[in-house]
Amino acid sequence: MKEPTDILKKACSYCIYQERTQAEVREKLKSWGLSRDHSEEVIAWLITENFLNEGRYARQFAGGKFRVKKWGRRRILFELKAKGISAPCIRDALSEIPEEDYRQTLHALAEKKAADLHPEKDPFVLRKKITTYLLMKGYEPELISDTLRLPD
Repeated sequence: MKEPTDILKKACSYCIYQERTQAEVREKLKSWGLSRDHSEEVIAWLITENFLNEGRYARQFAGGKFRVKKWGRRRILFELKAKGISAPCIRDALSEIPEEDYRQTLHALAEKKAADLHPEKDPFVLRKKITTYLLMKGYEPELISDTLRLPD
């Protein structure tokens, strides 16, 4: 096993490279052969020195997945929960997604999917396929329904 200072340097570099969750750091420390007690000390130090920040991770994850992959809030919520992020951090991260951008993205995804399914003649089948796609992306059923509401 390496000297503790070497482990701290490696852990700092690991956290600087990209945002990490505590679980990811814990797993990496384990793979480096660090005991559970020492791992917890290193994690506590990384948190104290702000190398490891759950809230910052959640904000970057949510913003990135929304902007790049066009994920909805429900999918982001599910993924962050699976990573062990706390509910307050998830709530804060999701609140930073601008509502207008969110609705515009949902509308654009619906239009793009409708264009991709253009040969589909039955409007009910088309609506079902678009709804299924948007649900898989993680958008809320109420917002999908509002977006796909047929004009009067």
